[in-house]
Amino acid sequence: MSEETGSVPRVQQVRQTEDRFLASDVFEAQQRALPPRNGTGFYSEPGKDIPVYHSCDVLVVGGGPSGTAAALAAAKAGADVVMLERYNHLGGLSTGGLVIWIDRMTDWTGRQVIRGFAEEVFDRLPADAIAGPPRSEWGSRDPAHAGYWGQRTSAFHGVVCWAPTIDPERLKIVSQEMLIEAGVRIVFHGWAAVPIVEEGRVRGVVFESKSGRQALMSKVVVDATGDGDMFARAGGAFETDIEEGDVHHSMNTAFMLGGVDMNRWLEFRKGQPEQFQEFTKLGRERLGFFQTPYVSWRNDIGLFLGPRQSGLSALDVDDMTEVEIRSHRFMLTHNDFFRANAPGFENCYMLQSASQLGVRHTRRLAGVGRIERGQWGNGTPVADEVGVSPSISLKFPVVSVPYGALVPRSLDGLVACGRHISCDANSHGFMREIPQCWLTGQAAGAAAALAATGNVQPRAVNIQTLQATLRKQGVFLQDRVSSSAIPQAVGEPQSA
Repeated sequence: MSEETGSVPRVQQVRQTEDRFLASDVFEAQQRALPPRNGTGFYSEPGKDIPVYHSCDVLVVGGGPSGTAAALAAAKAGADVVMLERYNHLGGLSTGGLVIWIDRMTDWTGRQVIRGFAEEVFDRLPADAIAGPPRSEWGSRDPAHAGYWGQRTSAFHGVVCWAPTIDPERLKIVSQEMLIEAGVRIVFHGWAAVPIVEEGRVRGVVFESKSGRQALMSKVVVDATGDGDMFARAGGAFETDIEEGDVHHSMNTAFMLGGVDMNRWLEFRKGQPEQFQEFTKLGRERLGFFQTPYVSWRNDIGLFLGPRQSGLSALDVDDMTEVEIRSHRFMLTHNDFFRANAPGFENCYMLQSASQLGVRHTRRLAGVGRIERGQWGNGTPVADEVGVSPSISLKFPVVSVPYGALVPRSLDGLVACGRHISCDANSHGFMREIPQCWLTGQAAGAAAALAATGNVQPRAVNIQTLQATLRKQGVFLQDRVSSSAIPQAVGEPQSA
């Protein structure tokens, strides 16, 4: 029985396969903490004039990983940029969401393929804010190296990868200062309510804050909300299909326990497999919902990125509240259980729960282009490539990311980036990760700047110019035999 709800959760075990990079358990329970709502009917909102807060070239809505990268890239490309963020910090799930394990940025040879913004961030983080393998071991297949880093989220399929854990508070500060130095105007505590759309083109957003309801006008909007809020509310097409039992569909609020000895815990987990299995069995019996910890950037902090809960929607305020209530209870019960039963956790305490809900999937853009499972194996760079993602297994080469995956099929004045780009459900499993969000964010920001300063729509941005801009910013793009096949743009040129 679950101590939190009094119900027995259904456990779906998601194991690692070629198409599922993370092994995890997903929990689903029917009994809820909240009673049903009783609202009926409608309220007619009176019309009024909304003051314009600011006008700019590029407005980035959402300061998560993709939005932060987009704002910096747009500013570096010469645009006047505003960043609108609902929380009091940048970094999104990589900071406020405590998803401090930054997934793989290297291919299976150890070559770093997600670069640009990613490299700049890590160059600015102090050494004590990062835990990960030295560059000399990237790509190593030495069993000793792979075994050691495999327990520390930095080796997969027997290969050491650049997939470090970081200090979230340091990343907040570094992200903030990078944007300020680049001249980006940051607006914290502002929630974008609705996009301003005229004749099929997004021209800004209406946002809410303690200052009231105001408008932000721009030549191009970058939707970095993670859920596609702006393109969906502007009438852009999108997809929501995903397998409910998939880990990529689940939600949770992450938390950290302090006062631990993670090295001792890892020794127990690896060195005493039978006792570890008994421990996890006991955890399931006692708690119902159960999660074991990941390492963090410090040995004395354990990171819990679960338990992952399915059957709930991040587009439903009651479901989101339900996940938060459950997750806060999970933190308490896990702390008590681990302190009583887990080696290395005898003196643990509740250190911090995430300020942001851990959402993996809601909407995906229906774009001019798309990343699909069938493309993983061909190894051919797409003509409008704006970045390169590591593949999910040794079987596949790197994945070429097209600019068309960021551009709506018909909606103008907007580009998208982050976990809601145009891709199929399988590809979303890795394209939603933080490094890939940095990649698509940087591409979207650079494209938005070129569109705004060149007085064209995002779909009409010259691809070769965009690729040259990204290379100048340190982005890794694959070499081509000939540039003659590269399209000028992903759509017909239209005046901005």
